[in-house]
Amino acid sequence: MGVHLVTGDDESLLSSGVLELVHHLVGDEDRSLMVDEFDGPDYDLGTVADAALTPAFLTERRVVVARGIGRFGAEDVGPLVAYLADPLPTTDLVLAGGGGRLAKALTDALKQAGVNTIETGAPTKARDRADWVAQQVADAGLQLDGAAQAHVVGWMGEDAGRLPSVLDTLVSTFGTARRLTRDDIAPFLGEAGDVPPWDLTDAIDRGDTTLALSLLHRMTGSGERHPLQVLATLHNHYVRMLKLDGAGARDEASAAAAMGIKPGFPARKALEQYRRLGSNGITRAVALLAQADLDLRGAKDWPESLVMEVLVARLTKLVPGRR
Repeated sequence: MGVHLVTGDDESLLSSGVLELVHHLVGDEDRSLMVDEFDGPDYDLGTVADAALTPAFLTERRVVVARGIGRFGAEDVGPLVAYLADPLPTTDLVLAGGGGRLAKALTDALKQAGVNTIETGAPTKARDRADWVAQQVADAGLQLDGAAQAHVVGWMGEDAGRLPSVLDTLVSTFGTARRLTRDDIAPFLGEAGDVPPWDLTDAIDRGDTTLALSLLHRMTGSGERHPLQVLATLHNHYVRMLKLDGAGARDEASAAAAMGIKPGFPARKALEQYRRLGSNGITRAVALLAQADLDLRGAKDWPESLVMEVLVARLTKLVPGRR
């Protein structure tokens, strides 16, 4: 008996995770005899429970797959909760997330049943994400040199769902025997993926104009973020530091208190950047943001992209000793 929950926010990675798990569970058996799948808006969990309770026929085990189970509310999960209280030993039940948050009753029942949870999303921390990409590359059987691996991590950004198809393309093109370089893989990557907002604010805080503009283009391009969304991110970033102006914060704890957040890295980072920019720098940054907001709403006859590029460039130039 096995109960498996596959989770993740990226639909592509979630689907790949389910396929990989089912392939592992089926092994060398006949998939057509062994697997029952439920997907789409028309099935209910009573049907899934009935399938899971059906004994295996012509095979030693059965695999029952239900996708998008997040769409079921508390009033719908009763049959599955009842099944999980006494699962059939010869059934592997695979539940795939999607559609919303799982009902609490179902979450509790899965815990009691000893669910095997598989998270398909990529980590958010840069180092963990690099390790995750390295593992995906190894699982695909590919060999990339250091520069190629780093290029893939940078190209992917937050769009981890695009990685499996790229790896499949590289395998079909080059095979797995050869160690690939950055020049080998670059033509197959296409437009760089979205990046997290803090990558942009970090580049601005360092005064790195070139990198900040590149990240801005990725956020508004492949990331499909509206310029007003990016502006809101920048506004929150500087307003947090503005709260330190005149607050007399001397350390992480007093800075956190002034900003109304918990002590930790964000408070320490904001205090360091406030000290770097000074009161005049923060005041100037807020004025630039206010002007950009007006310009995006029609005060200047400029394209939105130009308004944001000028804003980001000017913000980076406020940093002393900028690159």
